[in-house]
Amino acid sequence: MKGKGLQSGVGRLLPQDGDMTLKRCYLSQILIDDQDNQYVVFVTEHQGKRRIPIVIGPMEAVAIDRAVKGQRFSRPLTHDLIIAMLDAAHLQCKEVRIIDLKEGTFYAELLLAGGQSADITLDCRPSDALALMVRLPDTPLMVAEEVLAEAGS
Repeated sequence: MKGKGLQSGVGRLLPQDGDMTLKRCYLSQILIDDQDNQYVVFVTEHQGKRRIPIVIGPMEAVAIDRAVKGQRFSRPLTHDLIIAMLDAAHLQCKEVRIIDLKEGTFYAELLLAGGQSADITLDCRPSDALALMVRLPDTPLMVAEEVLAEAGS
């Protein structure tokens, strides 16, 4: 189910995802259970009932949770730094996409736009993509229909 031309860790120019149907979703729940070492985010369809659980690391779970709660820190955290770098480079995050599920691992990408240049797609972990998205409230979360069909309940 991997998107055509997906290269790990590399930016690439669009268009290339013409065959992928994306559905608008939202971050519906963050589960942080330190006692059992479980950190899961749930992504749910906007106009539907399917919901996918994505297991993430403890640091990413805390980063997402704190941003959702509006907690601010005196010094920028990693995801805040990335947003500052995007701003300094005059880039905007147009979409966060969860595009694939392979052997139990979800794959995500950021769709970036900048001024007069072509859109850029960057491969990333879903946890990092979601941590950026909650700091950029106007950024839509899109999930591939194939991922929702496979992992959605």
